[in-house]
Amino acid sequence: MTTFYKNAKVDLTSTAATTLYTTPVAKVAVFKSLLASEDSGNADTITVTLTNAAGTVFSLFKVTAVAANTTVELLAQPLVVEESEILKVTAATANRLHVVGSYVEIS
Repeated sequence: MTTFYKNAKVDLTSTAATTLYTTPVAKVAVFKSLLASEDSGNADTITVTLTNAAGTVFSLFKVTAVAANTTVELLAQPLVVEESEILKVTAATANRLHVVGSYVEIS
């Protein structure tokens, strides 16, 4: 078993669902941290979903508040993202939020 420590980053420049991470074939990822940072001086909200390999979308965080000029840790416990699953993030307003996820990828 091989493990790699990595991070995924995205600047939410639109209000469309944006892929933060897709688990590669034959791998599993364990997210240890999922940070949302507001950098425009205006409060906003974030929605986080997980799409499984069959295309079913599961809500993880729905319209979660992020206060102006703050950073919020969304995860209280590790999140396992299995092969071919997609972690997506959506901002209520464009150009306000950055998201950084720290994870371990296992093959």
